[in-house]
Amino acid sequence: MSSHAARGAYLLLVTVAADRDVEVGALGTIRFERGTYVYVGSAMGGLEQRVGRHLRRDKRMRWHIDRLLDASDRVEALLVPSRIDMECELASLVEGIPGAVGIRHFGCSDCRCRSHLFRVSERIAACLRSSFPEPLRRVSGVSAGRQDGR
Repeated sequence: MSSHAARGAYLLLVTVAADRDVEVGALGTIRFERGTYVYVGSAMGGLEQRVGRHLRRDKRMRWHIDRLLDASDRVEALLVPSRIDMECELASLVEGIPGAVGIRHFGCSDCRCRSHLFRVSERIAACLRSSFPEPLRRVSGVSAGRQDGR
């Protein structure tokens, strides 16, 4: 990694167009209702590389979020460049949004947070989206729509 590579945290806005049951490793099968989810992650080893990996369809399933992303219809990333790891603080911030519903233990096996994944209204997702300038937003190149028969 170049010493100039951006580090920090990110929010993924994950759209699930229809209710889906997703097998999520040790968490078992989780029912994801149609809607928008916000996942909070960190990339202290390279923000662009980590977010780029999340936005790709073809990858090895490594983390909880990989399973949800594989079943999603659209993914957007909001970048939070930072020299300090703010992942848990951002998760706490999202958790505090009225109406945000945490998916228990999702994405937080290495910390004390209740969750790093939250179901939010589209209105909240739009507010988050509009809070980040264009240079800090990324959108997946593929809208899965589950058209591949899975």
